[in-house]
Amino acid sequence: MLQLSGAGKRFGQKLLFEDVNWLITPNERTGLVGGNGTGKSTLLKILSGMESLDYGQRTHVRGMTLGYLPQDGLALSGRSVFEECLSVFDELRDMEKESEALTHILSDADPKSREYAAAADRYSEIADHLHVHDIYTLDAQVGAVLGGLGFSKEDWQRRTEEFSGGWQMRIALAKLLLQKPSLLLLDEPTNHLDLESRNWLEDYLHNYENAFILISHDRYFLDVTVNKIVEVWNKRMHVYHGNYEKYLTLKEERRAQIMAAYKNQRDRIEALEAFINRFRAQATKAKQVQSRIKELEKIERIEVPEEEATIHFKFPQPPASGRTVIEVTNLTKHYGEKRVLDNVSFTIERGDRIALVGANGAGKSTMIRMLSGLEDPTSGTLKLGHNVLADYFAQDQYKVLDGNAEMLDDITGSNPRVDVVTLRSLLGCFMFTGDDVFKKLGVLSGGERNRYAMAKMLVSPANFLLLDEPTNHLDLRAKDVLLDAIREFSGTVIFVSHDRYFIDGLATRVFEVEDRRVHIYPGNYEDYLFRKGGGIPTNTAEAKAKLTTDTATNSHIDAATGMFKPVKQAGSAAIETSTSTHEIEGSLAPVTATPKTNVKRLNPIKLKQLEDRVAAIENELPDLEARILAAEQQQAAFTTAEAARAIATELDTLREQHAARTAEWEELAMQLEEQTTA
Repeated sequence: MLQLSGAGKRFGQKLLFEDVNWLITPNERTGLVGGNGTGKSTLLKILSGMESLDYGQRTHVRGMTLGYLPQDGLALSGRSVFEECLSVFDELRDMEKESEALTHILSDADPKSREYAAAADRYSEIADHLHVHDIYTLDAQVGAVLGGLGFSKEDWQRRTEEFSGGWQMRIALAKLLLQKPSLLLLDEPTNHLDLESRNWLEDYLHNYENAFILISHDRYFLDVTVNKIVEVWNKRMHVYHGNYEKYLTLKEERRAQIMAAYKNQRDRIEALEAFINRFRAQATKAKQVQSRIKELEKIERIEVPEEEATIHFKFPQPPASGRTVIEVTNLTKHYGEKRVLDNVSFTIERGDRIALVGANGAGKSTMIRMLSGLEDPTSGTLKLGHNVLADYFAQDQYKVLDGNAEMLDDITGSNPRVDVVTLRSLLGCFMFTGDDVFKKLGVLSGGERNRYAMAKMLVSPANFLLLDEPTNHLDLRAKDVLLDAIREFSGTVIFVSHDRYFIDGLATRVFEVEDRRVHIYPGNYEDYLFRKGGGIPTNTAEAKAKLTTDTATNSHIDAATGMFKPVKQAGSAAIETSTSTHEIEGSLAPVTATPKTNVKRLNPIKLKQLEDRVAAIENELPDLEARILAAEQQQAAFTTAEAARAIATELDTLREQHAARTAEWEELAMQLEEQTTA
């Protein structure tokens, strides 16, 4: 569909990449990764045709269409949001008008005339085209995409220029998704999306009928959307088949193979050189020496890739606070007629790592500002515990920095006990390398200053951190540094983030802000979705389908616990053929009842074994449920990071066992029911 051959690109004197060969197929689902400055965005612009190559060539098949979404910088105006999105179908709507005009020609022209024949041919061609593109559902298509990207129906009629830059990028993304080009090129599409919109975009791309290539610093998003990773590294392009998690494994395996081959080659080279040096002066060995010299010259030397610096940073541990960090009682917040929070009460304890989640505009940032003391509630109280030192990181934290200060001097002053080497390594993690550390803060861009503000917070933290979108403007490496640092932090953290992987790896509790209330869930985001979905596992794409009550499976979901409960049917009505789906060890297995007419009678011994196994599972399920609830309660009371990880692992195992036992019980119960009704 599109191909790069021997492609190379320079940025001034810097070579970004060279000798890139890439054949993009119609089923391409690729994540483009690499460090900042390696040329990912430039490569995407080259694929889109916006930039040219310095070396090599770019070719594409005739008739293919391209859609490109930059990271930012798009501004739309002059129309409502709905009209702007509907404009992508202007060609179809013009064809619809032409079709209406052709109907008048056909009604007036002589059926035997050339004019009639030409109009009929064109009308047929247009009708087929409009049918293929489903002309009568255009409004519904626009509404579905706008709703998925977080636009309320009230927003649809607002002018596009009324929206901020982030929402403008959402409009641009909506237009691209509606166009459905042959190749979709997305540069950081999740930057301006909340969690709900990201989840919707994941599903959309999962079902997208054409090819797409995307750049993202959201690890979870890459894991669930792509099946190939292209890494730009060391001025070359490296291809790995699989999602991001698989890429990390394959990359480590590839490096191990290269190092093993390099060692073997070095051993051979050293042996050859030793032989040559030892017998070079002996005439009787001249032939063997020349043979080894030729072999040495023919060896194509293996280049060892440079070690990628791995930085591990630990917070300087803050003074301990009291057990209760903050107690919130009957908290209410109104902005005039707009009610944001009503009568909210909760307690945060030492060691909690709480993720605030909810739709855009639900009140997450308002909540975190009130907890930090920067905004007063309309009513209610917030009581800080003993020796609590709070520090707040805002989305626009860069605004409080001294623009005249030099970066390295400023961060050194934050904590003189941390040595300069460690500080420079930390700044390197946040993409400040070389002479960047001597720049004045005032010359940095907004994103750069936000990254610096986060690095500065890591150097001298308080014991209660309130972080509003701390992962904005961070690449995957910097996010990992931040995640590891907070995991080992002994204080308390409450944070807002739209990065699913970051939340899953950090949160011990989830506070959902919805309908002016705060709903509290123990565990990370995966556990939150599990409970919110009625106990339905969500760790695989297929498992996102909701399980419904089915009388043929003799089970239902307990509303209080979110657990599957076996239910014995009264009477002896015949079981109809049906299929239900249950998760067994991370995969979905269909369980199908057999029609009464095909039942094979079991002998009494087999029947007794079947009854005993059903009874054993019925006794085992309540015990598993009790252990799951106990583990969840343990998880809610954070002690150490190691203990939290152990409890999370045990909880996953127990849930898998419970799902497997439930599925087995349902299958055996159906067989037993069939035996009694046959």
